[in-house]
Amino acid sequence: MLFLLISFFTSAYSQIVKGRILDQKTGNSIGFASVYFNGTLVGTLANQNGYFELDISKFLLMPLTISALGYYSVTLTNFSPDKALSIYLTPKVFELKEVVVSAKAYAKARRGNIKLFKTQFLGQTLNALKCEITNINDITLIYDSDNETLKAFSSKPILIVNNALGYKITYYLDKFEYGKTNNSLILTGNYVFKEDLTNNKIQKQFFEKRRKTTYLGSRMHFFRALWVNDLDSAGFEVKNGGNEKLNYDELVTQIDRSKSIDQTKYMKNLNFLYINYLSKWGGSVIDILKDSVCFDKHGYFDPFGINWDGEMAKPRIADLLPYDYLIK
Repeated sequence: MLFLLISFFTSAYSQIVKGRILDQKTGNSIGFASVYFNGTLVGTLANQNGYFELDISKFLLMPLTISALGYYSVTLTNFSPDKALSIYLTPKVFELKEVVVSAKAYAKARRGNIKLFKTQFLGQTLNALKCEITNINDITLIYDSDNETLKAFSSKPILIVNNALGYKITYYLDKFEYGKTNNSLILTGNYVFKEDLTNNKIQKQFFEKRRKTTYLGSRMHFFRALWVNDLDSAGFEVKNGGNEKLNYDELVTQIDRSKSIDQTKYMKNLNFLYINYLSKWGGSVIDILKDSVCFDKHGYFDPFGINWDGEMAKPRIADLLPYDYLIK
């Protein structure tokens, strides 16, 4: 009877998704690909034959991401532990414009491009100053002087050590394009965290202090507060274009309860919204691009559903926190 009870609770609280990762063109298996929840500490590696298993019980409703060296990442939003997955990845192919320059001119241009890339990729915050890209030479940078546009390509994941927050980030870059003329940035990719497990007490305290400072007023903080209808206490104020303050019921709807009650909520499309956090920020503007934008209790939200401008648009890779993070 004890054995039956243990089996019941194990199956109730542990949901394992299984599958195999394959090359889209050849059908061959892709070994040692990463399978993870984007922006978390939760993930695994496929074996040499492309097979994997992952416990998804902690993030049941978040998309599952699969990335591999030399391939574009795939994100799954509709999957079930009841059925084994066959996941096909597409090889990365970069068409680069040929440019003939001297070695000296190339080295000078490369240094300038790296500086510009780091500024836009990592950000310009205090945390960014303590971030290091350990494999910068794996990144190809092309600057188009006619259009004043910088593009970045990498078949390998970008490896980042964040010495401010105590994380290592593996970032699978899909697209990076920065336009200097209008200060526009297109940055898409997927990433997984690994925590610095230092035993140094002072270092731990430093990391926790920096994480808390980074979290307060962040997008993650905003959506977590919105989830529990606690924007006021958290320090957020949301107004519409008519300068009218909006409450929870005006901002949120809950559409789908089919999987689990209170697991998915949606932010309504109210066009432009203005968000203030305490008095230290001049404000942020969000433009909701879809009929509604899903978000969950971890602070995850559909990244393709919102355009950000203002203070909340400034933090970049250096200011990312995993969705596993809990403020202390």
